[in-house]
Amino acid sequence: MKHLFVLLLFCPLFALSQESLEQELDSIKTTEDAKIFAKTYKKVHKSKVLTFNKEKHKTKLADELFKLSKGGKKVVKKDDKKTYYKVIDKDKTLHHRVSYIYFDGRKMTMADINAKRSKIINQFKQGYKFEALAEIHSMDLNAKRGGDLGWFPEGQMHPDFENAVKSHSKDDIFTLDIPDRQWYYIVLKTYEAKDIEEITVLKYTEVTK
Repeated sequence: MKHLFVLLLFCPLFALSQESLEQELDSIKTTEDAKIFAKTYKKVHKSKVLTFNKEKHKTKLADELFKLSKGGKKVVKKDDKKTYYKVIDKDKTLHHRVSYIYFDGRKMTMADINAKRSKIINQFKQGYKFEALAEIHSMDLNAKRGGDLGWFPEGQMHPDFENAVKSHSKDDIFTLDIPDRQWYYIVLKTYEAKDIEEITVLKYTEVTK
């Protein structure tokens, strides 16, 4: 009987807490609001602001979040935890995609870089797979992915890199030099630019036990 009384005593408090949380989540309208909320509850509730990209994120959760309208919420219950996801913003951003082979000008002479680039481009034109050439020759960790950079939005890469990508068409292979950084590339444009949907999501987790 005593335990039942304690349970009944705390039920209204729990309900009030849930109602307060729902109200606070509903009051969040902008990404800046979401970041402030996430910072406040980061440690205790592992709150954070996430960005989902429709091309990169192919999980069931991502698919369900993309179906929500701006301001929509989803609750996921697992074991003793309840996680809230709220869509703060939805937008489409122009993205590009290329593969590349990188050469470090601090470790190679220009003569060696140019000779190697010429040889690699000839091999590609003879039928060698770019992925295999990147794995062998690229001086970048991305070599493990065959040089694939994945979809990237405008403004993310060095301006010279982006401008060169924009000036070429799909399947073009070209060299690119950024001398002030001593970065030298062979770039293969693998896709034409396209708009990709992205959503900004606030995540908040609480223990229900």
